[in-house]
Formats: sequence, C-alpha cells, structure tokens
Amino acid sequence: MQAVFTEWLEYDFMKNALLAVLIITPLFGILGTMIVNKKMAFFSDSLGHSALTGIAIGAVLGMKDTTLSMILFAIVFALLLNKIAEKSTASTDTLISVFSSASMALGLAILSKGGNFSKYSSLLVGDILSITRREILYLVAIFAVTLVFWVLAFNKLCAESVNVTLAKSKGIPVKVIENLFSILIALIVMLSIKWIGILLINALLILPAASGRNISQNMREYHFFSVVFSIFSGVLGLLVSYYTNVATGPMIVLIASVIYFSTYAYGRRFA
Repeated sequence: MQAVFTEWLEYDFMKNALLAVLIITPLFGILGTMIVNKKMAFFSDSLGHSALTGIAIGAVLGMKDTTLSMILFAIVFALLLNKIAEKSTASTDTLISVFSSASMALGLAILSKGGNFSKYSSLLVGDILSITRREILYLVAIFAVTLVFWVLAFNKLCAESVNVTLAKSKGIPVKVIENLFSILIALIVMLSIKWIGILLINALLILPAASGRNISQNMREYHFFSVVFSIFSGVLGLLVSYYTNVATGPMIVLIASVIYFSTYAYGRRFA
C-alpha cells in the first residue's frame, strides 16, 4: 500500500514538477496578497492573456524560444497600462479589460494564421510535468528577486495601497514602486504561464490570497495563510492529478477553489 502512494517519486518528471510547485506556489501566495489588496486581479489576468501576443511577436520574428519576446511584451504592456490608467478618466477595470481583449485577440489572430494555433493550445492549461531542471533554476532566481523586492518595498506598497496622497507626502516614490511591482508580476506570470496555463494562472494568484483574507485577523496571518493555502493546493493538486490522470493546472485551481469557499463560509460564520 505504501508503495502505491510513493511510486510517483520514481519519476524524474514528477520530482521536477514537485520542485516547481514548491517554488511557484509560495511565490504566488506572497504576490497574491498585494494583488488582492490593490484590487489588481484584472491586471494580472490581462497580463496572462497578453502572453499570446508576446508569443506571436516572437513567432513572427522567427524566434525558436518565444519566452524572451513574451517577457518583453508583458513588461511593455504592464508599463503602458499603468501609464494610461494614470491619465485616463475611464474606469480602470474597463481599461484593463479593453487592453486584455485586444491583446488576446491580436495574439490569436497571428498564431491562428494558416491553422497553426494547435501547437500553442497547450499554453491555455499549461503542463507543469514538462518542466526541466534548467527552468526550475529560472524560477529560483525570480523567487530570490521577489523576496528581496518584498523586504525592501513591502511597507511602501502597503502605504501606497491605503492612500496614494499620504504615501507621496511621506516621500515614497509611488510611480516607481507601482511600475516595479507591475514588472515583477509580469516576469512571474510569463515565467510560470507555460506550466500553469493562460486560463488558470490568475486563479492561482488570487484564490490562495483571497482564502487567507477570509480568515485572517492581521497582515501576518494574511500572508501566512495565503502561502500555506497556495502550497497545499499546489502539492495536493499535483498528487491528485497523477493518480486521477487529470491535468495538473486545473486540479490545483479546483482545490484552491474548494479552500476559498470553505474559508469564506468559515469567515462568515464567525464574522
């Protein structure tokens, strides 16, 4: 019986997937707290959709590995969105939705030319079982960058999310912090999208943090529960997907969804 539950450890692709999950999920748990606080769910979702346009640009330029074009486009997309949202009188959610729709449509139009989209369709739900050790090292690097940024800028981000005017009066470079945070989200989303999937990555960013907020009494608990729920969803989703032969990304998100609704019910019960 024990051999049945540990047989997955015999496969290198499962070991690599587990390592990736243990890096990606706490990373998403940490970032998700501020994305939820700053009401940036639409923003991170639109970044995921923009991946198709980044890939399309790389394909048009004849790049074998479109990861670089995807990352560069996402950074430009994020900064441009910040700039326009700052000056526009339209609703930010509306603006982000317009950008997201236009970007995804453009990417689909380019990639589907000649009926070639089928080879990119796996990006919609991702495939974490295909991750390599080299790609895991990239995730380790971005994880380290995120921790450094969080230590240096967390208080500034919190102040800016509460009151922009007050943050400026304290000498906090609000625009710089917002742009750096947006770039960081863009990097993490683009580096993870191949394994999580365009349709699912925003859910994995938002659900653990939203679940943590349902039952947290302070910021420390908020971060702790967000990271724990994210890791738990990732590891359990990976194992369940292995034994049920269901795609890993959707299974992780389903478990994260169950946690969210459970914590929501629990939080309302004691509210």
